[in-house]
Amino acid sequence: MSDAIKGYADALVAVAQAEGDPEGIKSQLVAVAGAVAGNEELRSTLSDALVPAATRNQIVDDLLANKASNAVRAIVALIVNAGRGGQLSDIVDAFVASSAAAGGKQVATVRTAVALTPEQEARLAQALAAKAGSEVELQVVIDPSVVGGAITTIGDTVIDGSVKARLTTMRDAL
Repeated sequence: MSDAIKGYADALVAVAQAEGDPEGIKSQLVAVAGAVAGNEELRSTLSDALVPAATRNQIVDDLLANKASNAVRAIVALIVNAGRGGQLSDIVDAFVASSAAAGGKQVATVRTAVALTPEQEARLAQALAAKAGSEVELQVVIDPSVVGGAITTIGDTVIDGSVKARLTTMRDAL
C-alpha cells in the first residue's frame, strides 16, 4: 500500500470518528467504492484529469444525491478532486482495514454469489475468528462469478470454498 493511500485511509478514520458515525460512513463508502469499481466508464471518468473538476464533482453529486450522507459525499468529492478517483477502492479498502485494526480486528472479505443471512454472517465471523486468532470484521461482496460457496480473504490468506475450487480439486484427484 502506498503512503498516499495509507494517508487518505488514516484521514478517513479520523473523519469518521469525528462525525460520530464510523460504521455508517464505512458502509456507505464501501457501497460507493463497489459501485465505482463495478463501472469501468464511471471509474475512468472520475480518475481522468482531463475531465474538468466541476464535471467530476457533478457526477459525484448526481451519483450520491439522497443516497449518502453529506460527510460521505464530501469525502468522495475530495478524493476525486485530488485526482485519486481511480484509487477510490484502494483507499476505502485501506480505510476499512485501518478502522478494523483500530478496534483490534482483522478484515475478512467474503465473496459470495448471494447475500448471506445475519446468522450465516455471525457463524462465518466466528469460524474465521477462530482460524485467524483474532476478531474479524466481515466485508461481504456479492460476486455473481462465484457460482456457489464463498471465497474469503484475510490479509494475505485466501480461503477458496467455492464450488469451482471444489470441482477443480475433485477433477485433479480423479
